[in-house]
Amino acid sequence: MPIITLTSDWYNSDYYIGAVKGRILRQCPDTTIVDISHNISSYSLLQAAYILQNCYKNFPDNTVHIIAVNSEQGKDHPHVVVQAESQYFISSDSGIYGLMFEKEPEKIVQLPSDNTPGTFPAFQIFADVACELTKGKPITDLGKPYEKLKKHVPMLPAIDDNVINGSVVYIDSYRNVISNISKELFDQIGKNRPAEILVQSNHYRITKINNQYNETPVGELLALFNAAGYLEVAINNGNAADLLNLNVGSVIRVKFRA
Repeated sequence: MPIITLTSDWYNSDYYIGAVKGRILRQCPDTTIVDISHNISSYSLLQAAYILQNCYKNFPDNTVHIIAVNSEQGKDHPHVVVQAESQYFISSDSGIYGLMFEKEPEKIVQLPSDNTPGTFPAFQIFADVACELTKGKPITDLGKPYEKLKKHVPMLPAIDDNVINGSVVYIDSYRNVISNISKELFDQIGKNRPAEILVQSNHYRITKINNQYNETPVGELLALFNAAGYLEVAINNGNAADLLNLNVGSVIRVKFRA
């Protein structure tokens, strides 16, 4: 059964989600439509990229992903279809793909542009293209080859002697704070040495990495590596982002004992 996913910043109060789903089902009624998220902060490519990059690999080959975040086309960001890791992604060339993929996609095509007003491309364009892909149309028949995607460079941790200087890249619905410090980097730099996680400069210190939230008493600060493999700061049954005044871009530091 073909699968089309939807990721957007529409929330649930408007007609957009229903309209796109209806258009898809009218053309390819046997399709399964999966809502990945419609709660992306408006225009936030970083948030959309974080959610998608930690989600799409769990879908079967040939899944089609519609990305309706900052998706209007322009002179320097046309609509494109990307084939990567045996899946398809439809959006504008807004820079999101540079945030999502470590490797260059296998194929990229630019969709034809016309004079149709483009205020709702997920409905007017992406839904139709997604259905064509689920029916087996080759990606190369959808448009002309597109050579180079726009790059948005993801925020990467900086390493200074025995310190990893990371940043908050995502705050989840529990207000847990996710950094860009991966378990792989932590292990590579740490070499099994004791570590301190420093939040808001040195104001909050965490000296233990949990495996589960409930290893720490309710209401207390903790750190763990989440299911996506990134260092997360949380308060057990609490609200870390607001109580610690953390936002996307805030600094999270890991200091290893020399």
